[in-house]
Amino acid sequence: MAGIILTGCNGKMGRAVTNSVAETDGCEIIAGIDIFTEEKYGYPVFASPALISDEITNNADVIIDFSNPAALAGLLEYAVKNKIPAVICTTGLNDSQINLIRTAAEKIPVFFSANMSLGVNLVCELAKKAATVLGDAYDIEIIEMHHNQKIDAPSGTALMIADSIKEELDDSVKYEYDRHSKREKRTKNEIGIHAVRGGTITGEHQVIFAGHDEIITISHSARSKELFATGAVNAAKFICEKNPGLYKMSDMIK
Repeated sequence: MAGIILTGCNGKMGRAVTNSVAETDGCEIIAGIDIFTEEKYGYPVFASPALISDEITNNADVIIDFSNPAALAGLLEYAVKNKIPAVICTTGLNDSQINLIRTAAEKIPVFFSANMSLGVNLVCELAKKAATVLGDAYDIEIIEMHHNQKIDAPSGTALMIADSIKEELDDSVKYEYDRHSKREKRTKNEIGIHAVRGGTITGEHQVIFAGHDEIITISHSARSKELFATGAVNAAKFICEKNPGLYKMSDMIK
């Protein structure tokens, strides 16, 4: 039975992960971490990793993180110190924080993905293939839509898709987030990325390849948070016995 420490346990995604674990064989949540320490789901909740008891730490097999970027450094320090694999699902990370993940992965297994949906990761692969086939003959735009409570923009998923496409193009490609401030024609070496925030939209992503008299669109629509929770739990089970290294969704679905 894999013992899971869940960070951000009292948030919306924490609740979804808790429900997913309850329906999954072979794992259980043994503790949560949240700034709100109310114990809602039958396991102890701590305000920070430093407050977790040695008994719980010794029984922990993996960490699932759906918290806040500000908590990442302390969480990785705890995971490395106690040699606990980590599944990092928190979005809105900057380059410095991503480097912390890479450094931690030299010592422990770390599963890191901006989106835990199998479908979204398929969209990345399809977009890469489209970019390879279409080359620079098509303009590429990415539109992402999320609920009005999401604080980071563009979404980590939109950037993940853009990064996947960029791998197939040359290094001159740049991301354009703020076209309204310009009065000039669109250049060929850019990927436009646009964020929409409103209502209760769970997550919508469109990749548009606009050519001469032809438009190709690849899209994904998330209808609930459960699919991300399920992906995170599957990643936790996958990574438990792995060697140190940085893992992603494509490693799990091979």
